Amino acid sequence: MGLNIDFLKQIAFNVYDAVNPLLGTKKAAIKSERGAGGDITMYLDTVAETAIIESLEKEKVDLLLISEEIGEKYIGDEEKAKESQIKLIIDPLDGSNNAVRGIPYSSVSIAYAVGTRMNDITKAVVLNLNTKDIYWSERGKGAYLNDSKIKVSDLDISQQCFFELNIPMKNLMKNMQEINSLIRRFYRIRILGSCALTLCQVASGSMEAFINLRSSNRLVDVAAGMLILTEAGGKIFSVDGKKIDDNLSINVKFPFIACNDKLELFLKKELTKKG
Repeated sequence: MGLNIDFLKQIAFNVYDAVNPLLGTKKAAIKSERGAGGDITMYLDTVAETAIIESLEKEKVDLLLISEEIGEKYIGDEEKAKESQIKLIIDPLDGSNNAVRGIPYSSVSIAYAVGTRMNDITKAVVLNLNTKDIYWSERGKGAYLNDSKIKVSDLDISQQCFFELNIPMKNLMKNMQEINSLIRRFYRIRILGSCALTLCQVASGSMEAFINLRSSNRLVDVAAGMLILTEAGGKIFSVDGKKIDDNLSINVKFPFIACNDKLELFLKKELTKKG
């Protein structure tokens, strides 16, 4: 049995109900072991993931859950899940460091797929855990913020473009110098801290591009946001300008570029120059 978009939204709202009262508290920041995604798991991460697992178990669904904290876990009947190839790719709390410090920029990211590749993702939900605004999409049906359809901005590089930049801290100055000519063409730079939410900002036209050059960027961070972005008319591609369609796995990590359609050629040209 497949999961409809309303059920995915409800899962996100369940996470909001569990997490929102804890945002910015000392309890939220209590650390435990390192999660499957590689980051230290904090109490707030566990609360968010538990809310998702409980929502799924209550509905008696059969699927493979790919999650930031637990990695890969079958919910329900494993054989039925393997046969249906239904997968839920989630980041229970994207922007954990923001959330525990009370910085109002964090989200829950949920992507639904039937298959084994990123291109098999057909439904997506990203919910802002501070405002309760919800971005969502179904393949071929457009992208939405709450009840309003959204689309990317129509600004080109000659106009006042905003972008987010995420680059490795190792060799920071060298990395910055390599993309200096690109950075100088943008009007403003932002570094916000929730990958999924920033992809939705690009999708809704609040920002024109997201340049994430960190090779440690995880599938769970972008699985939902990339569908919302493309359904809003945006583009997402690798640093060498190619389409991204990797396996659906907790181990998949990659840098990427996301933008509106007006900036695609400019960014590909600049990044080719960098290479």
